[in-house]
Amino acid sequence: MTNYAILDIETTGGKYNEEGITEIAIYKYDGHKVVDQFISLINPERDIQEFVVNLTGINNAMLRNAPKFYEVAKRIVEITEGCIVVAHNANFDYRVLRTEFSRLGFEFERKTLCTIELAKDLIPNQASYSLGKLSRALGIPVSERHRASGDAQATVKLFQMLLAKDTEKKIIQESVRKEPKRQLEPRHIDIISQLPSVTGVYYIHKEDGEIIYIGKSKNIKKRINQHFTSEAPKSKKIQMQVVAVTYEATGSELVALLKESEEIKKNKPIFNRALRRTIFTHGLFSFVDPQGYINLKIDKANGKKRPITTFSNRQSAKSFMNKIVEDFNLCQKLTGVYKTSSACFNYSIKTCDGACIQEEDSESYNKRVTQIIDKNSYESKNLVIIDKGRDVDERSAILIENGVFRGLGFFNLNYQINNIDVLESIITPMQNNRDTQHIIQAYLRKNKNLKIINLNLNETP
Repeated sequence: MTNYAILDIETTGGKYNEEGITEIAIYKYDGHKVVDQFISLINPERDIQEFVVNLTGINNAMLRNAPKFYEVAKRIVEITEGCIVVAHNANFDYRVLRTEFSRLGFEFERKTLCTIELAKDLIPNQASYSLGKLSRALGIPVSERHRASGDAQATVKLFQMLLAKDTEKKIIQESVRKEPKRQLEPRHIDIISQLPSVTGVYYIHKEDGEIIYIGKSKNIKKRINQHFTSEAPKSKKIQMQVVAVTYEATGSELVALLKESEEIKKNKPIFNRALRRTIFTHGLFSFVDPQGYINLKIDKANGKKRPITTFSNRQSAKSFMNKIVEDFNLCQKLTGVYKTSSACFNYSIKTCDGACIQEEDSESYNKRVTQIIDKNSYESKNLVIIDKGRDVDERSAILIENGVFRGLGFFNLNYQINNIDVLESIITPMQNNRDTQHIIQAYLRKNKNLKIINLNLNETP
């Protein structure tokens, strides 16, 4: 598992390479949670520039009894060992840290990642990429701005968001490639022992970091165990090549399904290509008959006509049709359930009001059919689907604008997300296609109690 040392350093200011460190905060992050941390004021053994005192609130008196750098150097080496160093403007923090170590005669070398560079690539067109302004735009809470701990915590949250937005998985693939001391033939049991039993998307990597398979599961540990114990030809090939398994917890099964679909299309892993399949075969369609009644019918989804909603197979489509006939008191004839030229069977047992023989007027019948169409299609709608998040204080948001799936993201429960500007910042833009429409509609059918926020995009936030 790749570990990251996410850090922030405050300095005295001054000439290039003559700055001293006044405070350091390091959070060791395993890609999902903080597993260790080190925070300390440091006596830089030199004066702090006046503008820095005003900016950070750290003054010479506060640092008089703080440890000197050589006293904390061992702890810094230990907590960053085997980690990729991550910082907002990594060049600065890494240079200052290396300079301090070289003064002690120690060569400090780590691979680095810069969250400014990553953010410019993954969250383009932001007004500013300073940590404070970027955090505000993305709804990341920052406590104690310009103090090492507050800034490092904000960088952890930002990095977590960048990992989620990186649908091409460049960060993870590069991290697997950079990771030190990777065995060529790891024992599968070691890989499984590091995986959690959570809902999310998993990525199977070969030696050079390339992703060879992407999948989703409600229990990642259990699913990988199945891959490693299966005798199927594809599983055998995966078992031969696997060097690492990384994962992204999603909390929500809907987020996992959408991420899996998007990332398979973008990354084209070799063992997913072998089983490219259409995830739906049938659709629900409507037409108006000569008598003015809206008819519903199940047909093959061939891409020629736009369905109201789609189904994985004919059987699930038929089950859906039978259920709406019963729930909405629809006519069997006008839904294709009962083939007849006269009244349908339900009319004879008084559960159809007679639309089949024009006894019920088309206006009142069509009202119920329109209700079904409206409920099962999000065409032209602006809404956010709220589902589980990765933690108890977090939720996921799926954004649909004018009937088009725009993408998804995560937000803290304390944060208002009905502001479209904030929403568009936290959302990872994703492709809208027939697969994503099917995934969302099928999930909404299955999960009736999801929170849905209707947006009025004409209102100024």
